[in-house]
Amino acid sequence: MDLYTISILLFIFFLILLSGFFSGSETALTAVSKLKIHQLEKKNNPKAKIVSFLKLQKEKLITTLLLGNNLVNTLATAIATSVIINYSNDNEKAILYSTCIMTALILVFGEVLPKTIAINKSEKISLMFSPIIKFLVKIFSPITFLIHHLTHAILKIFRFQSTSDIGTTEEELRGAIDLHAKGEGNIQEKDMLQGILDLDNLQVNEIMTHRKNLEVIYANEPIKKSMKKILDSQYTRLPLYDKNSDKILGIINVKDILKNINNKKKLDFKLLAKNPWFIPETTSVLDQLQEFKKKQRHLAFVVDEYGSLMGIITLEDIIEEIVGDIEDEHDITIKGAKKLKDGKYSIKGNVTIRDMNREFGWNLPDENASTLAGLIFHEIKAIPEPGKIFSFYGFRFEIISAKKNHIDLVNVTPLTN
Repeated sequence: MDLYTISILLFIFFLILLSGFFSGSETALTAVSKLKIHQLEKKNNPKAKIVSFLKLQKEKLITTLLLGNNLVNTLATAIATSVIINYSNDNEKAILYSTCIMTALILVFGEVLPKTIAINKSEKISLMFSPIIKFLVKIFSPITFLIHHLTHAILKIFRFQSTSDIGTTEEELRGAIDLHAKGEGNIQEKDMLQGILDLDNLQVNEIMTHRKNLEVIYANEPIKKSMKKILDSQYTRLPLYDKNSDKILGIINVKDILKNINNKKKLDFKLLAKNPWFIPETTSVLDQLQEFKKKQRHLAFVVDEYGSLMGIITLEDIIEEIVGDIEDEHDITIKGAKKLKDGKYSIKGNVTIRDMNREFGWNLPDENASTLAGLIFHEIKAIPEPGKIFSFYGFRFEIISAKKNHIDLVNVTPLTN
């Protein structure tokens, strides 16, 4: 074998390495995490900025890499075929040998091997080769421009509309959070992160304390009775209510009561009360959190479209949607829900589905109803009588008591396969 042939073979080997470079770069830049690159950008990593730029120029990037890959593969195959023909008397066999040999070499060293390495080291490889790729994108830009317009013209003929990459979507974030929780086994982190994403999809009427469960102070009742209510309550802020006019007068803060309790003047709750703050029931929880911060308030009254009181929402209610229930010595874990010895759960109808799902690890849907009673009403489309049993979503629901067209108590049993 002469020096010329050795040089040709070395050149073919070099072209196969170039093929591996283009294939590996394409895989690495496609697979690299946008989130990791973004974090590196924030640390002023210059190569991370180049990678981010290339990912924004996705069509140009892919066209450049495919163009380079096909050029070197075609050139390598053509040269190899020419060499084999020179050493063979049968041209047809020479073409067959060349096809088989180059297919095997390109497949192993130009595709599978570099892509396998790139998929496992996508961040490192994309950062390493990004300056070279950026240079090639600029060099090949006239050709990629023509290919780009030709491709879009063909797609337009077939009425195919391409969509631009708008970055990481909420669904992708939720999927990443779910995968993280499965990998690390940290359910609390998953609940907190998904709780933040859920805030904008929740309305205040879904997490508020219903008006039937409110603890209130009446302006026209004896002071001693009101003070006993305040001392027995677990809350530091209580609505002040005028029983005669059926009107909310304000909010009583326990601190204000304590500051004035030793004054010689008689306590006047109306003077101590802060003005009530009314919000529509359709307000998103995220918007309400921002309003709480802006106005430095901790409690708001929720009203429907007719101005009727629906309930109250507090800053703690919103925080608990993110971090879970915040319990102190006065709190009861999911008030109105408890597990029985026989494996059943005794649950009040007004307990929220979100609270049950978090506490017991269930997956009951809360799109059409916010409470257990609402879920049963939605599914059976009727008001059930005590003793009736229904099964859906993998649970058995037995109505224990119902009062005035309202489900009061339900026994819930998870069904096992």
